[in-house]
Amino acid sequence: MTKMLYLIITISFLDTFIQLPIITPYAMELGASNILAGGIVAIYSLTNMIGNIIGGHWIDRFGRKKMLIAGMATVTIILLFYPLAQTGEQLFLVRLFHGLAGGVLIPAAFAYVGDQTTKQTRGKAMALTGACIGFAAIFGPAIGGIMAAKSNISYVFYLVAILFSLTILLALKFIKESFKASERSGVSFAHFLPLLKNKTLLQASLAAFALMVSNGTLSFALPIKVEGMGATSSTTGMLLSTFGIVALIVFLTPLNRMYDKFSPIKLVVIGLSIIASVHILLNFAVTPSISFGLMTIYGVGFALVFPSMNRIVSEASSKIDRGKAYGIFYAFFSLGAVVGSFLSGIAIEITGLPFSSSATIMLLIGFYLLATSRKKSL
Repeated sequence: MTKMLYLIITISFLDTFIQLPIITPYAMELGASNILAGGIVAIYSLTNMIGNIIGGHWIDRFGRKKMLIAGMATVTIILLFYPLAQTGEQLFLVRLFHGLAGGVLIPAAFAYVGDQTTKQTRGKAMALTGACIGFAAIFGPAIGGIMAAKSNISYVFYLVAILFSLTILLALKFIKESFKASERSGVSFAHFLPLLKNKTLLQASLAAFALMVSNGTLSFALPIKVEGMGATSSTTGMLLSTFGIVALIVFLTPLNRMYDKFSPIKLVVIGLSIIASVHILLNFAVTPSISFGLMTIYGVGFALVFPSMNRIVSEASSKIDRGKAYGIFYAFFSLGAVVGSFLSGIAIEITGLPFSSSATIMLLIGFYLLATSRKKSL
């Protein structure tokens, strides 16, 4: 069952990563302006945020398995509408519904993982979920970029739809509900209020917001940056895969012991600082080779942040409200992608430095987390 959960997490993030190098060029191919292209990238995360909140309650109310299956089935259908889009506005609508339907998947999967781990093993377990995401980050952009360059962009969406269909069949057979109906009698929508006041959950959510500001910026601005260097979308895919390879090395080697050994908030602050530095330097990168070096460093920062913030969420919640906790957390996650891609679109129009706004946001949040964590320890 645990292996099946890791597969679901991998496919769910593959759905996101495989589109990173192609959505902006696809939108512009359909006639979208820079601002509309940024909106097309951002709207997925905006509606994903709504899906996170609503889905978080449903995950606790109706159970993890039902919501996982329903989410995957709906996303499969929506993926088939991408090739039918004829204008930027139509692509915008498809992305809107895709984000809304997909919002339940990741909170449900991580609630499952949280249900099945203890405080002593949670750090390493979250590192393994990070490895799933690293796997998706390595192969997703590379596959998407290469398929778009050598064949038809539509085939990317068909491939992901097929993968989701196969995963649904496996999940129906191998996944068992971890939060039974008899345990769900105390579930209430009112549990959102104390979670929203939970300072520890807020810290993790701000970290998620900052991390996805960086990813949202990369998804919009990196393809444009690479095109300006005279390279193709396949180069964008390889650049995005580079940080996934580095993160995967950290997640799957003895280095993953640090997640149970060190304070998760300290790892988050260090990681955000590293990523912010990379974004500053990306503004001035002039060759793909320099960009590859920067994305290697980015991978180290990502590896420090992701498992640590997920560990914080799991420890800040209980079984009865874990779906909501991850719903709130991933809503901040989605909001970060919205802010990142949107501000990047504006920044490139005004200053020509699309990565500077994301670096500023990450540094500010990093300082805030450091200050609040020190205050809490006093």
